[in-house]
Amino acid sequence: MVTLDKAVIAKLDKNGKHFEILVDANLAYAYKEGKSVSLASMLAVNHIFSDASKGTKSPESDLKVFGTDDPFAVAEEVLKKGEIQLTTEFRRKKAEEKRLQIASIISKNAINPQTKLPHPQQRIENAMEQAKINVDPLVPADQQIPSIIAALRPILPISFETADVEVMIPARYASRAFGVMKTMGDIVSQKWMQDGSLAVKIKIPAGMKQDILGKINSLSGGSAVFK
Repeated sequence: MVTLDKAVIAKLDKNGKHFEILVDANLAYAYKEGKSVSLASMLAVNHIFSDASKGTKSPESDLKVFGTDDPFAVAEEVLKKGEIQLTTEFRRKKAEEKRLQIASIISKNAINPQTKLPHPQQRIENAMEQAKINVDPLVPADQQIPSIIAALRPILPISFETADVEVMIPARYASRAFGVMKTMGDIVSQKWMQDGSLAVKIKIPAGMKQDILGKINSLSGGSAVFK
């Protein structure tokens, strides 16, 4: 558990109420990246605040907007939907790490369609700088790559090998999973079933297929069915 003096604030406004929690910056960042992180180890204290810097706790009546007063359940929603107040230096460091990660992925999976040869990573990095691409340290790399590729095309002749994936998502997870899947690639087709489940065909970068399938499976609680 992180100490109070090293914790950062994560905050969320919901139904006109303001909520804050105190979290470990590195663990909160890992959580936003989609990694499995224990909320108990992430939270500095198991309290929900209206103003964490003043130590002002949210009254139980305000927590009703979450449908629960369980601090871990509330904290999870604050983390999923809210904003983490990371330091400028932390964000800069993580953005640079994410930029290099994205450039590496593109270099390994994209080619110059004119020569059929891959672009060296340094060339990708230079083109990203020329295109003034801003990398979001809190958004997974696979969700940023489609828009980055589009921004690079006016500068570099570039094409990505793609793969089509068909997946059935149970009703319980369909809405949330679909929202994230739209950021992973191009939705080729979608069909909502009468029971609320969803059949989706999505075109994704071939080199990232296993990573993306793993994330879809995680979004669906391990119940996604791939074809």
